[in-house]
Amino acid sequence: MKKAVYFFIMILMLFSLAGCSSYQSGNDAKVTIGKSEKFSEEEIKDSVECTKEKFKSFKGCTLTDIWYDEEKSNKLTHNYLQEGNGGYESGATDENTIVLISNFKVGSSGGDGSLEPNSTYTDWQWYLVRDSKNGKWKVVGWGY
Repeated sequence: MKKAVYFFIMILMLFSLAGCSSYQSGNDAKVTIGKSEKFSEEEIKDSVECTKEKFKSFKGCTLTDIWYDEEKSNKLTHNYLQEGNGGYESGATDENTIVLISNFKVGSSGGDGSLEPNSTYTDWQWYLVRDSKNGKWKVVGWGY
């Protein structure tokens, strides 16, 4: 009986260790989708997946959290469209622009060299635009 319990504990420990090592850049980030009157949950999830795909180009970085906060997104979208940045993608409108917020860690390489090595970036903004209500999201900007 003792051997069976010992064996079971060892198996549990192995699974725990395997789970810890499977953390991939951006794939296991904590995703939080706040309530929205503007976008469906599916639309927001699609924008998150698009952002995660773009984040893969941030070599040596690990996405830890990404979220949608409608109040923040609306303010940032308004500024983006009013200050001329919306012209980056022709046809950018309030209904087809979303801003996500994220936190991520930078490894010792500093990403592509433009990020501070061994640091954490918080409240990093991701600007996404689509050409229509049913269009695919495209990341058109990021930063603070």
